[in-house]
Amino acid sequence: MDLGLSGRVAVVTAASKGLGRASALALAAEGARVLVSARTADLLDEVVGEVTASGGEAIAVPADMTDPAAPQRLVDAALERWGRLDAVVGNAGGPPSGRALDVDDDALLAAFQANALASVRLARAAVPPMAERGWGRVVFIASASVKQPIPDLALSNTARTALWAWTKTAAADVAARGVTINIAAPGLHATDRLLERGVPAGARTGTPEDFGKVVAFLCSEPAAFVNGTAVAVDGGATLGLL
Repeated sequence: MDLGLSGRVAVVTAASKGLGRASALALAAEGARVLVSARTADLLDEVVGEVTASGGEAIAVPADMTDPAAPQRLVDAALERWGRLDAVVGNAGGPPSGRALDVDDDALLAAFQANALASVRLARAAVPPMAERGWGRVVFIASASVKQPIPDLALSNTARTALWAWTKTAAADVAARGVTINIAAPGLHATDRLLERGVPAGARTGTPEDFGKVVAFLCSEPAAFVNGTAVAVDGGATLGLL
């Protein structure tokens, strides 16, 4: 299937490793030009090197997405380099673990800032130039916890579900302008974060590469009628019906 991404331009945040990196590489493999961002410049350079070595085009723009000005700066950088913007993939590392009654106000606010508000700001910056061209894709990497909360990840459950509610609301607002907004909701994937937490006994894990392909599809031309949804990429681990 031709995903219609050749020559398009995508911005991917938290793209230096894990699921963000895999998403950027999957988009580049489909012919998209990618701007990758994260706080760690040397790891970003590795991603750019991997893309260019395979014949693609990428640039790195280091940024801390909790800086309110960062999302607009990334959008402007993509427009300055390539004159267009077709897709953004909002990603952020997960907040610390903790039970619901144990997390304090500061931890909740920090989680909301990193795992909800940063992505909302990215969408607000990206949608106008996309809508001007009548085509755009916004994908947020969240967690399967938006469908089935994880008991010891109260901060992630709260912040990412807030992002899911915003996504569901915003999707209807942008549909008529040719833009879609969706969430890719990963379960357990073989990333550094999972290895740090430990893989539950008997749990099935996915690969970042397979997850990245799902993100690339959500950014694609064939996904034009997929809007306002949270796609669980978890091997069937989520048991809820919605």
